[in-house]
Amino acid sequence: MELGRALEAWLPKCTFPDGAVRCGVSGGADSLALMALAVASGCQVTAVHVDHGQRPGAADEAARVRTYAESIGAAFEAATVNVESGANLEARMRAARYGVLGPDAATGHTADDQAETMIINLMRGAGLVGLGAMQPGPRRPILSLRRSDTEAICALLGWESFEDPSNTDARFQRNRVRHEIVPLLNDVADRDVVPLLVRSSAHARDAAELLANQADALDPTNAKALAAAPVPIASMAIQQWVRSETGDEHPIDAASIARVLDVARGAAIAAEVTGGWRVSRSQQRLSVGRSIVGP
Repeated sequence: MELGRALEAWLPKCTFPDGAVRCGVSGGADSLALMALAVASGCQVTAVHVDHGQRPGAADEAARVRTYAESIGAAFEAATVNVESGANLEARMRAARYGVLGPDAATGHTADDQAETMIINLMRGAGLVGLGAMQPGPRRPILSLRRSDTEAICALLGWESFEDPSNTDARFQRNRVRHEIVPLLNDVADRDVVPLLVRSSAHARDAAELLANQADALDPTNAKALAAAPVPIASMAIQQWVRSETGDEHPIDAASIARVLDVARGAAIAAEVTGGWRVSRSQQRLSVGRSIVGP
C-alpha cells in the first residue's frame, strides 16, 4: 500500500512541518494516525512511546507501536518515566511526557480534543486565550481531524489501536467532559456540537490575537500604565507576561487576572496567580515570583 495515496483524503487537513518531526505515539488511534500521516506527508518521523509507569502492559504497547512504526519507515524510541499516583496526576503525567518528547513534538490532538479543551477552560473561568483552546500548527498537525477519522485511518491500515484504560477513569476531568458533558450537549442541541465549539474557539483565538497585538505596546510591569489601560488590553498584557515569566503554556484564569489588576490599581500589594506563583507590587513596579509557603 502506497501510504501517501492511501491517506490522501486526510492529508490536506493536516499541518505537518517540513523535515524531521518527533511524534508522541501512545498506541491509541489518534497517535497512530498522527504517525502514519506524518510519514505520508514526507516527514522524517521518529515515533516516541512514553510509559508513565502507571499500569502493566506498557511494554506490549510499545512493542506494537515499534512494529507499526517500522512497517512504514518511521524511527522508534521508547522511554519510561516514574510518575507517582496522587494529586494532579494528569498534569504531572503530561509534564513528564513532554519532558521526554520535547517542546516541539507533534501530538495527536483532534477536533474532539479541541472542543473538550474549550469546555474545560470555560469551566476554569478562562478568558479569550483559554476559550481559544489549542493553537493549530505543526505541534498539533491533525487538529482539524475528528476522532472518527483517526479510527478510520487505523482500520484502513489494518492497525489495532490500544485504548488506554485511564481514558475512561472518572477521576480525570477531561474524561468526564468527553463521556458525559459532550454527549449531553449533543443531546440537548440535537446535533454534533464539536464543530460548533471548534469554530467558536477559532473566533476566540482571532479576538485574542487582535488584543495581543495591542497589548504588545503595554509594559505589564508598570502598575500605573496597566491600571490606566483598557481592561481587555491590560488583561491580555498580564496573560502574556505571566505565562512568559512562569513558563506555563496554559492560560491563567480570569479571576487571577482580575486580582493582578487590583494589585496594579493599589487595591492589593500581591495576588496569587497560577501554579504557586504570585504577582507583587513595589514602587509602582510589578514582578512575578514564587508564592511564599508557610511552615
